[in-house]
Amino acid sequence: MAAEAKETEELTKSEDSEDSDSSGEGGSTTEMDFLRTLFSRTLGISTPEKVLDELSLEGVSKFMLSEKCKNVVCMVGAGISTSAGIPDFRSPGSGLYSNLQKYNLPYPEAIFQIGFFKENPEPFFALARELYPGQFKPTICHYFIRLLKEKGLLLRCYSQNIDTLERVAGLLSDDLVEAHGTFHTSHCVGTFCKAEYSLSWMKEKIFSDLIPKCEKCNNLVKPDIVFFGESLPSRFFSTAKSDFPKVDLLIVMGTSLQVQPFASLVSKVPINTPRLLINKEKTGEGETFLSFLGLGGGMDFDSDKAYRDVAWLGNCDDGCLALAESLGWKAELEELVKKEHAAIDAASQKSEKKTEQKEETKTDQKEEKKE
Repeated sequence: MAAEAKETEELTKSEDSEDSDSSGEGGSTTEMDFLRTLFSRTLGISTPEKVLDELSLEGVSKFMLSEKCKNVVCMVGAGISTSAGIPDFRSPGSGLYSNLQKYNLPYPEAIFQIGFFKENPEPFFALARELYPGQFKPTICHYFIRLLKEKGLLLRCYSQNIDTLERVAGLLSDDLVEAHGTFHTSHCVGTFCKAEYSLSWMKEKIFSDLIPKCEKCNNLVKPDIVFFGESLPSRFFSTAKSDFPKVDLLIVMGTSLQVQPFASLVSKVPINTPRLLINKEKTGEGETFLSFLGLGGGMDFDSDKAYRDVAWLGNCDDGCLALAESLGWKAELEELVKKEHAAIDAASQKSEKKTEQKEETKTDQKEEKKE
């Protein structure tokens, strides 16, 4: 306590030695600087080291190409999939929650409420037919993340999305933390059953206009996406605990950062780790106690204390292209997208042809029976 008192006394003397006529806005700024310094010393928080040469996309790309950047984590939301034709949740007019009137829900979020689902599963499965994986191609954003993996920079991708497009783009299970679950697998909701079902099994049921029921106990079968009222996968917590202390760069794309605990991850990186936001609007600027003191917490893009956060505002695909261009990867990214989309189209055509052949065979068999 004596040491703290001495520090306070020294700080006070230092404050008094400055222009004693400071008043108004200038005086308030000086007082806030004094408080920041006092809290920093008392809490043992040192002034963070600036890692970026400049707070811009160019500054981020220069850092990415340096030896200092080895572990990149991406945090992504629905905004990276909108150019694939999948609506996000909250955009006024075009967002998913604005277009659910036809399901006669008591409120939009009910479609993802576990209690409502168990009583009335039809609206969810009707929506699932519209959004089901396999009908959409990954976007430029998805392939940019794939490129990070190929460059040996991707530590992990934390996704709020349930569309599985990260997997389609080439990320493996170990590369991903699907924070809000996935359609990739499904399980029986029965307390003592929990039988697992595959993506193909669920797809067959949904597109046959059937409510998926467990073959063992006849309970509902639900895709492994996290509904309101359910816990996040344990992998989310365990992996985040080991990943975030060693993140060199955090890239946040296409998310409003409104849903917890996912949104809180931005504050889990080391205090000098740069954070890049690629989004239609600024977000994550929480007015926390620490950010008020200029010591961390929420993202800080504009204050005079900003030292690591960069915002690129606009379409997520355009943001990834701009970053790729700054990195010298643009041509490589565009070629990857072109090649992968062509492969998806070829596979889709092959599948459609097989389906047509099966239908023709069934028709021929029916005709033979008639004869």
